Amino acid sequence: MIIRNIKAVAFDADDTLWDCQGHFEVVMQHLYDELIPWVDRETAALELFATERKNMPLLGYGVKAFTLSMMETAMRVSHHEMPAATLNKILNECYGLLQFPCTPLPEVMETLTTLKEQPSRPQLILFTKGELLDQEHKLERSGLQHFFDHIEITSNKGEREFRTLCEKLDIKPEEMIMVGNSLKSDIAPALAIGSYAVYIPFHVTWQLEHHDHFEHKRMVEIAHFGELLEIIRS
Repeated sequence: MIIRNIKAVAFDADDTLWDCQGHFEVVMQHLYDELIPWVDRETAALELFATERKNMPLLGYGVKAFTLSMMETAMRVSHHEMPAATLNKILNECYGLLQFPCTPLPEVMETLTTLKEQPSRPQLILFTKGELLDQEHKLERSGLQHFFDHIEITSNKGEREFRTLCEKLDIKPEEMIMVGNSLKSDIAPALAIGSYAVYIPFHVTWQLEHHDHFEHKRMVEIAHFGELLEIIRS
């Protein structure tokens, strides 16, 4: 698919431009290890997921929400028997998620450079959800901020937020492409308002972002970030 006459290309950040969930998975696995005296690893994973889902309406996304859910799960599942030293270890690992390296994924830097240098190019937008300060710090650590003409960090990414983004950019939905790894929060809502979407699956997906795979006439799925250059045409 070649998409022409586009005025904006919006990019998700976590697990699209750099690895994020992989770092969270490591910390989650350590929690499951510590809970083995009380439950098996599968049960521990289900308990953490239930806690995150319960807390989502109040806490939203990000390291702070994740940390509270981790600590709550550890205490509840262990019947408040987990030693303070172990809880402190888990807490410190969660804090570490505020500083992990945001190294651009393969082909990201080269592709953004090429898009940025194109004559009559569309606007390049960063459109991501999460906790504001954490997302700002990750973008700074990635070294990618200079590629973007507009940066939008929101607490959620649904149809309303996509429409608001188009209004801010003064474009029609059909004049935008959304690029991301989440069918649930990147692809489906963009398609729902009439935009185009490029889906780039990541090797691991957070449970709360799981979505049944689907096909759509305005969506293309690619395996490598650099394939974007074959899709976007001025």
